[in-house]
Amino acid sequence: MSTPSPSPALALREALGRYATGVTVVTTRGPQGPVGITANSFTSLSLDPALVLWCPARNSSRFAAFAGADHYAIHVLGSDQLELCRRFARSGADFDGIALETTAEGQPLLPGCLARFDCRAHAVHEGGDHAILVGEVLRATTTAGTPLLFWGGRYGDFLHHG
Repeated sequence: MSTPSPSPALALREALGRYATGVTVVTTRGPQGPVGITANSFTSLSLDPALVLWCPARNSSRFAAFAGADHYAIHVLGSDQLELCRRFARSGADFDGIALETTAEGQPLLPGCLARFDCRAHAVHEGGDHAILVGEVLRATTTAGTPLLFWGGRYGDFLHHG
């Protein structure tokens, strides 16, 4: 039985929360140095050409850095990286204690992620209170591990079934 929500916006938010997603941290180089943001609005778009997309909120203090970036890196987090997820959900400049490397284009890289997509900005589209950022994948890398997942406002990991 479904539970009625007090408002259409809350009903939409609750319904969207029923869709489990992976968790990413997107990084770029901003005017004051490296910037990161946690995002679960990441998806593949095209294999040929290689395109992915993600959607930062317009009201984020980090929005301008990403919407105007020429390049960025999208990091798919593993189940052991919840602290990293929370760090970049709170603050985009807290790279303390992270052994940063950079892409050939100078973008900051986070170590130990399940996958990484080094992207060149391809397009920015209107998306209501978010923007839709399309990136051309220049390089993709992977490592073994299990994903960090987000569902119903909570974080967890993947259970393997038969």
